Amino acid sequence: MRRLVWAVVLLLGVASAALGCLLWMGWRDVPEPASEAFRADVSAVVAAQVSRGAYLARLGNCAACHTARGGQPYAGGRPIETPFGRVYSSNLTPDPVTGLGAWSAEDFRRAMRHGRSRDGRLLNPAFPYLEFSRVSSGDLDALWAFLKTIPSVVGENRANELSWPYRTQWALAVWRGLYFRPEVWRDQPDRSVGWNRGGYLVRGLGHCGACHTPRDALGGYRVGLDLQGHHMAPQGWYAPSLRDLAEAGVESAHVDDWVAVLKVGRQASAVVNGPMAEVVAQSTQYFSLDDLRAMAFYLAVPSKASGPSGVRHVESSTPGSGERVRAGGQIYERHCSSCHGERGEGVAGAYPALAGNRAVLMGDTGNLVRVVLGGGYGPSTESHPRPHGMPPFRLVLRDDEVAAVLSYVRQAWGNSAAPLEPLDVIREGRTLAP
Repeated sequence: MRRLVWAVVLLLGVASAALGCLLWMGWRDVPEPASEAFRADVSAVVAAQVSRGAYLARLGNCAACHTARGGQPYAGGRPIETPFGRVYSSNLTPDPVTGLGAWSAEDFRRAMRHGRSRDGRLLNPAFPYLEFSRVSSGDLDALWAFLKTIPSVVGENRANELSWPYRTQWALAVWRGLYFRPEVWRDQPDRSVGWNRGGYLVRGLGHCGACHTPRDALGGYRVGLDLQGHHMAPQGWYAPSLRDLAEAGVESAHVDDWVAVLKVGRQASAVVNGPMAEVVAQSTQYFSLDDLRAMAFYLAVPSKASGPSGVRHVESSTPGSGERVRAGGQIYERHCSSCHGERGEGVAGAYPALAGNRAVLMGDTGNLVRVVLGGGYGPSTESHPRPHGMPPFRLVLRDDEVAAVLSYVRQAWGNSAAPLEPLDVIREGRTLAP
C-alpha cells in the first residue's frame, strides 16, 4: 500500500512539473534576435516606408479580419468563428483609448512576434502570431509606420465569446507551451532568391497555413502536414492542400495559371469561391507579380510526365450509382449545360470548364456541394471587376438531385471520381446559413 501511495505521489509530481514547464514556456518571451532597430517616431519615417507598410498590410490581409462588415477600416469588431467559440478582432487604428494610439513600436513587435498585448495579456491564436513571428524587423517597422497613419476611429473592443477553459489565460499558456515557438524566417542559402522570398511570404505575413494546414483537437497544427489541406469546421469550407496537385497544388509547368487565379480570381478551369474569394479581393490581387511568382515557386512541385494535372481517378461500386449518374445527366442538361457547356467545356472568361476541373474531382466534396446549394461568387478584381456568378440551387433541386448532378459531373467527359450520396448533400447543407 505504501508503494502505491509513493507511486501516486511521484506521478502527481511529474504531472505538476510538466504542467509547470508548459505554463513557463507559454508565458515566457523569447529574446529578440539581433536585427535592425525599430523606429517609433512616425514623423521620421519617410513616405516610402509608409507606402511599403501599406503594401505589407495587403500581404497580411489585415483589413479583412480587423474591419467589421459595414464598419470603418481597421477599427476591429469583426466576429471570427473558431471551434472553441467566437473571437472578435481588435481596433488597429491610432485611437489612444480603444486602438493602438498608446502603443509603442516595441508593444506592436511584442504582439506580432510573441502574441502578447500591451498589458502582457496572452492573445488568442486566432490572431496568427505563429506565422507573424517570422516577419522581419524591417517589415514590422514599415507596417507599424503605416498603421500610425490610418484615420483614428473610436471602436470599443468586444470581449471574446469562448467556452471555458479556452477563454482563460492559463489555458492559452498551456496551448503556447505545446505549439508556439517564435521564429524569424531565415533564408536558406542553397535556395534561390525567389524561393526564399516565396517561403517568407507563404509562411509569414501571407499566413497561408492558418487555413491550409490541418489542426488537431486543440487547434494546433498537426506535425508533418504543413499546407496539406484543412476543413474549416465553423465556416464549413475546405481549404485545399497547396502541396497536392489533385487539389490546389502548384505544378511547376503551370505557375502562371496559379498566379492568374490569385491576381484575377479565375482562369480557364478555376474560379475562386468562399473565403478565398475574399482573400483574393482584398489581398492577393494587389500582390506584385514577382511576389506571386515567388510564392508559386516556393510551393511548386515538378511537372508530371504525362496526363492533366490534378485529375484523380476513383472507381466506385456504390449500389445505384449508375442510375444516379444517368439521372444527373438529365438534370445537368436542364440546369447547367447552358453555362458550363454540353461537354463541360465552359465558356472562356465567364464560366469555368468542369471537365478535368480539380475542384470537381477532389476527394473532399464539401466545397462542391456548397457552391451548388448556396451559389458561386468569384471575387471582383481590377482585372475582372464584374465576375459572372452562379445562382444557388438550394430551393430548385432536392438533395438527391444535387447528389445526382454532381455524381454525373464527376464521372462525365473523362472525369472519374466517386459519386455523391444524398446524405453528403444533407450533411453539408446543415452548415449553410438559412
